[in-house]
Amino acid sequence: MKIGQVENWSVSYEWKAVLLLSLGFGLVGIDRWIITPLFPFIMKDLGLNFSQLGALAGILGIGWGVAAMCVGTISDKVGRRRVLIPAILLFSLLAGLTGTAASFGMLLTIRLVMGVTEGAFLPASVASTAEASKPSRRGLNQGFQLSLFALLGLGLGPIIATQLLAVVPSWRYVFLIVSIPGFILAGLIWLVVREPSKQSEIPYDQPVQHVRWGEVLRSRNVLLSVAGILSAMCCIFVIGAMMPSYLMEYLKISPQTMGFIMSAVGFGGFFGEFGIPGLSDLIGRRTVAILSFLFAIPLLYAFMHTGANPALLFALLFLIGFFCLGLLGLFTGPLATEGVSAASTATAIGFVSGSGEIFGGGVAPALGGWIAQTYGLPHILDLAMGGLVLGFVIVLFLKETAPRFAK
Repeated sequence: MKIGQVENWSVSYEWKAVLLLSLGFGLVGIDRWIITPLFPFIMKDLGLNFSQLGALAGILGIGWGVAAMCVGTISDKVGRRRVLIPAILLFSLLAGLTGTAASFGMLLTIRLVMGVTEGAFLPASVASTAEASKPSRRGLNQGFQLSLFALLGLGLGPIIATQLLAVVPSWRYVFLIVSIPGFILAGLIWLVVREPSKQSEIPYDQPVQHVRWGEVLRSRNVLLSVAGILSAMCCIFVIGAMMPSYLMEYLKISPQTMGFIMSAVGFGGFFGEFGIPGLSDLIGRRTVAILSFLFAIPLLYAFMHTGANPALLFALLFLIGFFCLGLLGLFTGPLATEGVSAASTATAIGFVSGSGEIFGGGVAPALGGWIAQTYGLPHILDLAMGGLVLGFVIVLFLKETAPRFAK
């Protein structure tokens, strides 16, 4: 069999593998973001302030980023399954342990280690999705996988959290409940997902070679994807971490309505994370990246000047989530995958995601918490806007890599 052929491709295996890996990343989203709609209640219980809440969101992002960069390379060398299954078991366990935290220090430690395990899962799972996909569906499949993070974590997560609070004695029980599905899914991934050497084909157009960090660091699109994802994450993760407090404390919106409004980010992101990469298969990666930032900027400006209007806030956050989380799928998926040779894909994915997480998902929410504590909650949106403007400039320099146009 030659690399790049599509003979005897197993469509059945492709969709089973993509579905399970997508659900796995969806659980990553739930376990990561279920804490944000619970922040106002955790604040009262543990006596925390806005800076500490930003630190809790940021520390997980830093752990995620470091692990994604390191474990991506390990996954390229030792195989996907040896990373995927331990990672999903550990982050599920740590999600449950979050509900046992009795102090800020304990909560911070649990979230840091949880970020490491989730960061390990990301590059191995996205690379596995690429290896299970036909090249013509690579962008769509990777986008669909990444979209479950938004749908379950940012979309259904706030609704699940706020509704469970009505039936359980404390926020602590919410974490215990949402940790259970991960253990079931780990068993299913163990049964179904295979290493690429056992598939009928490895769907890349380039010969397999040894992983070389130099190749990753010389790739123009990989480096631009790092800067681009940092900018998009700066917006979406500041909103994800601090918006529940903004809506409840500044706009005086009730917890249940807040959960409804916050879910818009996830629902919009769900459609964006497979829609934006999927659209890039048709009209090009660079074009879609430029348009996404171009549309997100005025939408965020409108949100900044909207009062306590739940329907309008929901609509604006839906569209912001669509474009910003769609950009995350584009940078982490096809742009990172197509920027290097086949043997270095998980390394490139981990480098892009990890760098973005450390600064966009780690430093930005912590900085947002400090801004909220020092200057007031409304000013967190100035930081998010700065990220979008910077991202628009960056993506102007991308090189087109979509197979349809590269040929």
